Amino acid sequence: MSRLQTLKPRLGTTPSRLSIIQPGSWRTDKQSSTARGYSYKWQQARAGYLALHPFCAYCLREVGICYDQEAVAIGLQCTKAGIGLPYAQLVDHVIPHRGDMKLFWDSTNWQSLCSTHHSRDKQREEAGG
Repeated sequence: MSRLQTLKPRLGTTPSRLSIIQPGSWRTDKQSSTARGYSYKWQQARAGYLALHPFCAYCLREVGICYDQEAVAIGLQCTKAGIGLPYAQLVDHVIPHRGDMKLFWDSTNWQSLCSTHHSRDKQREEAGG
């Protein structure tokens, strides 16, 4: 009886598609998230904002529902359109603050996003321009 031979891997290594933080970026100084402003105070502000704006701005945009209206009105429009309620989990800065604390705390610069849109579409937008 002959021994089974192990097969060599057929897949080569692929280059990483993860972007590298640019030298000189406000994140390269190895500060903790708390030191960058994401403290308990931010967690409270975030929770308050999500209570008032519970739906993902990008999900609503995709189906043509205006983000700047009461949550009840948005819920009724989603029901009428036959879609589920697109709840957000994150508060995002529309214009990246890049360490500017005035811009960081400007609530008119905030939007609610689901984790998919924050991780995929928003990151792609920021990388592209």
